[in-house]
Amino acid sequence: MYIFKAGVVGAGFMGAEIAQVISFSGLPVVVKDVDPGMLKKAEEHIREIYQGRVDKGKMTQGELRDKMDLIEFTLDYDSFEDADFIIEAVPERMDLKVKVFQDLAKVAPETTIFASNTSALSISEMGHKGGRPERTVGMHFFSPAHVMKLVEIIPGLDTTQEVVDDTVQFTESLRKVAVVVKECPGFLVNRLLAPYLGEAMLALQEGAATASEIDEAMVEFGMPMGPFTLLDFMGIDVSAHAGTYMASEYGPRFESPQILKRLVAAGRYGEKTGGGFYGYGEQSDAPVKQMIADIQASGIAKGPFSVERLVFPMINEAAMIAQENIATIPDIDMAMIAGTGMSYQGERVGPLAIADEIGLDVVLAGLEQMLHEPWGGERFRPSLLLKTKVRAGHLGKQSGRGFHEHMAW
Repeated sequence: MYIFKAGVVGAGFMGAEIAQVISFSGLPVVVKDVDPGMLKKAEEHIREIYQGRVDKGKMTQGELRDKMDLIEFTLDYDSFEDADFIIEAVPERMDLKVKVFQDLAKVAPETTIFASNTSALSISEMGHKGGRPERTVGMHFFSPAHVMKLVEIIPGLDTTQEVVDDTVQFTESLRKVAVVVKECPGFLVNRLLAPYLGEAMLALQEGAATASEIDEAMVEFGMPMGPFTLLDFMGIDVSAHAGTYMASEYGPRFESPQILKRLVAAGRYGEKTGGGFYGYGEQSDAPVKQMIADIQASGIAKGPFSVERLVFPMINEAAMIAQENIATIPDIDMAMIAGTGMSYQGERVGPLAIADEIGLDVVLAGLEQMLHEPWGGERFRPSLLLKTKVRAGHLGKQSGRGFHEHMAW
């Protein structure tokens, strides 16, 4: 399917970023929102991205004007009548996303592909309630979309293979890396980040280490930014909303830590509000330190901080994802590299490749130890795939075979 024109519904940060990415590829795109102020901010943000390229000598002022001319900003759906591919980027509420697709179904051609930029919600439900299940697909960009290369493609139960193939082709035309992921809450990257970020917050509220100490340790390990810098960047409210949904689907191992809930209650949503785990501008992190003291006074179990405490649950979740056939082992690692910039010992590698380096037996032993600690518990229970590989002697690089095959030299 050749795409002549695209559409984006929702002119927030991600909607604007996605529209910029589409226009940068040379494709006309129409952007809709119900708020004229949001459309104005979106236009300013897109222009700012392009101006940054001009300032760096990567684009001329004339080329900037040409790219901006490809974008139409609108308050109605009239200009979607000839759109071939439409991406919704409205807030993470199923009712809002379904309403968008229902409205689009009244104006868009039967052949139009409806894509959702949801980071966790069910594509199958969206397609069913939206009215075009065969033409509905997940297309999850990562923030900031004009920089991050990964796009997760998520078919619903009724999505046709043709739509999946067309979406992959469209994604690649935007100069992005497409990874097809089986539908599950959180999909791939966010599902892997959830136990990592959750464990960081638990260690913080226990007083095992400060936010800056944990961030520094994880950057030294190979993450491009620490967990608390990432949480403040993503938005504490957004993370809490996703955490509530993930816990409702997966159970207690995804339960949001107390510190996250307290930050939301205090209106500390991260960088955008001037305060999250860290303080920005005139705000400080003093209120967070008081929250931690209050949580500890309630008598919670306290454990030590270690890099393994954060990394091993992420590896374990990756093994579960492979076990459930949500994505292939190579795609799991590639998605974490492209979606987060993950590395280890100076090499760009994903969690399962890291497990092979560390040794699957070492990861298993670490998880089993944390499983039985007073501060640990069920969230550390090793996956069946990890245990089976260790039982089979597939220990990683040391044995020539783990999650990946390794050459013997």
